[in-house]
Amino acid sequence: MSAHPIRYLPPGSTLGVLGGGQLGRMFAHAAQAMGYFTVVLDADVESPAGRVSHHHIQTGYEDPDGLARLAQLSDAVTTEFENVPAVSLAALAGQLPVAPAARAVAVAQDRAQEKAHFVRCGVPCAPYAVIETVEQLTAIPSDLLPGILKTARMGYDGKGQVRVTSAAELAAAWESVGCVPCVLEKMLPLALECSVIVARGHDGHVVNLPVQRNLHRDGILAVTEVYEENMPPALTSQAVVAAKSIANELQYVGVLCVEFFALQDGSLVVNEIAPRPHNSGHYSQNACDVSQFELQVRTLAGLPLTQPR
Repeated sequence: MSAHPIRYLPPGSTLGVLGGGQLGRMFAHAAQAMGYFTVVLDADVESPAGRVSHHHIQTGYEDPDGLARLAQLSDAVTTEFENVPAVSLAALAGQLPVAPAARAVAVAQDRAQEKAHFVRCGVPCAPYAVIETVEQLTAIPSDLLPGILKTARMGYDGKGQVRVTSAAELAAAWESVGCVPCVLEKMLPLALECSVIVARGHDGHVVNLPVQRNLHRDGILAVTEVYEENMPPALTSQAVVAAKSIANELQYVGVLCVEFFALQDGSLVVNEIAPRPHNSGHYSQNACDVSQFELQVRTLAGLPLTQPR
């Protein structure tokens, strides 16, 4: 149990966010529309969220004075992207409610931990192996090739990823990324990609947006389609159940996006998680009665969650 669990915060309270990008800006707009003040911590003087927030603390994410000021101004704090240092979230959690928790964000920041979490949840993922040493590299079984080598940390939108078809290419790829800890994932025959955005409250109640069918170009989300039967109903149901299981096992509080691959054989495997609102959920601001950003506000302020329509 957190020393400062999420509690009900009435309008007029101040909600803080680590990170000043577009997702932080959309969170700030949603919070302000619901009657909350906002404070953003981001070193960029021109940060999108900082420009629309009531307060903008212009320091780095690990700056002690900046974090102290954020804690002083805020009644609760969240994050707008997954690469905010988990240690900063942990430090803030010693002073006020923080959601999502540092532990959950730390899992999302490390592909090896993330894969291990999926296994614990019983949610299928692509066959993989962790590579941290030369011994692990040389011991990679041949049936994991062809595969995709991904850096364990700081990889997103296709960055830190190399496709390999042989042991020699794998060794060269690992050297090209600096021999940092990596995960090798077996390449699978994909039929489509999809994502599920869930919101989990401090009481364990979970709701979800409709399943989103996604198209990526060069590793970056290009198109999201949300309509009745955009995917086979059985896959839709499976994706929602899996996403909720992943959130529950983390004892997650906040908005979580879970990304999946649907395979040509009709099965579903989880790809990765993002502990925040996601680009594939932007449509919810106009298409749903509750947007992903209002859900983020509600989870942080201890408000009831209703199933979006």
